Amino acid sequence: MEVAIDNRQSKVVYGGELEKLIVNAIEMSLKIERMTDDVEVSVSLVDNQEIHQLNQEYRNIDRPTDVLSFPLYDSFENMTPPFCLGDIVISLEKALEQSKEYNHSFDREVAFLTVHSMFHLMGYDHDTEENTKQMRQKEEEVLQALGILRE
Repeated sequence: MEVAIDNRQSKVVYGGELEKLIVNAIEMSLKIERMTDDVEVSVSLVDNQEIHQLNQEYRNIDRPTDVLSFPLYDSFENMTPPFCLGDIVISLEKALEQSKEYNHSFDREVAFLTVHSMFHLMGYDHDTEENTKQMRQKEEEVLQALGILRE
């Protein structure tokens, strides 16, 4: 598994432990989904301004969001590893805001956003109540496996 992390923001200072957490969250998501770990994932860490621009450009939504997922494939049928799953873009600024709003740690919020985005890259969505329930169960399973519990 190869994870390329690109920090393109300067508003939230963080240490190397956060990048390890992101890699571990990606790895556990793949394991829980029983998907090959012979994949590449790109993670960009940005601020609210950049994610706002991306949200406007790609989703036509004129506001910042917490995370965007850019899957490269609609299906993994007949895929031969290694391959790139896609790109994850996380606003660390929004993650920090949300961690305070939800009264849990910044690390938990970043881990959740990473896992959430990974399931999008692996073909899941929250477009219906049933799909949302399935995605939330998988996200919680990964977070629990990582020892990141609701506080």
